[in-house]
Amino acid sequence: MKHFLTLLDIPKNDLQAIVKRASELKKNPDLVTAAPRKTLGLIFEKSSTRTRVAFETAINQMDGGAIFLTTGDSQLGRGEPIEDAARVLSRMVDVVAIRTFEHSKLEKFAEYSSVPVINALSDDYHPCQLLADLQTYNEHRGDISGKRVAWIGDGNNMCHSYINAARMFDFELAIACPPGFEPNADLVAANADRVQLGEDPRSAAAKADLVVTDVWASMGQEAEQADRVHSFADYQVNAELMALAQSDALFMHCLPAHRGEEVSAEVLDAPDSVVWDEAENRMHSQKALLEYLLNQ
Repeated sequence: MKHFLTLLDIPKNDLQAIVKRASELKKNPDLVTAAPRKTLGLIFEKSSTRTRVAFETAINQMDGGAIFLTTGDSQLGRGEPIEDAARVLSRMVDVVAIRTFEHSKLEKFAEYSSVPVINALSDDYHPCQLLADLQTYNEHRGDISGKRVAWIGDGNNMCHSYINAARMFDFELAIACPPGFEPNADLVAANADRVQLGEDPRSAAAKADLVVTDVWASMGQEAEQADRVHSFADYQVNAELMALAQSDALFMHCLPAHRGEEVSAEVLDAPDSVVWDEAENRMHSQKALLEYLLNQ
């Protein structure tokens, strides 16, 4: 049983094939392997726009269907053990995507599920977003292998998934985080041959082929917003920072963005910003992922 909790859960060649397949399906949606009478279960503890719409649209275009549950809609919200919920739901649906806080919940659900489980975002990783990001880069600039990517900002779930992506897609990753907001030290150490960690956003952005950032306070960190704005004040991606990157460097953000905080409006709306393609590609890449998992 293949699950997709992190990018490392799928063999490297298969993962790269999913990204290529996403672009094929974008050009010709009729190529998708249909999933008639297949049902995707969506269990979301966190709010969502792109992830939910992308998954529901993808399975609908595959001739399948989706059932959406929040914790308030299910017994999980009333304390049903995760392993019991996994046993029951996986007997009724064909694949499950979960958007939650603790990554350990996903791991527990997957352990007891008889169908594939997808990480639709956890506090530790956001692998579905990386599929879309890599698809987007490939469509605009070709193979990302050997390129330099700059991550500017919080060492969060997106940063962790970029570390895994550097390993699986063979690119260099330069991370710049303020002190106290670094990514998981063990993950950085395990990928030291491809990952550089520092505090200077200018050094990270220098000669980068792709510059990526995310909000300074993620879901669940709203109470820290004011303190984080102070800590991240020097980490805005703006025109001055982008000028240090390669002349054809792209800018990405998983959205929603806070214009004037982690990214200037000028950069977000610039021609080398591909955030809207990146957002659309969530649907195409998740369709390719569903096709892969449902045809194991």
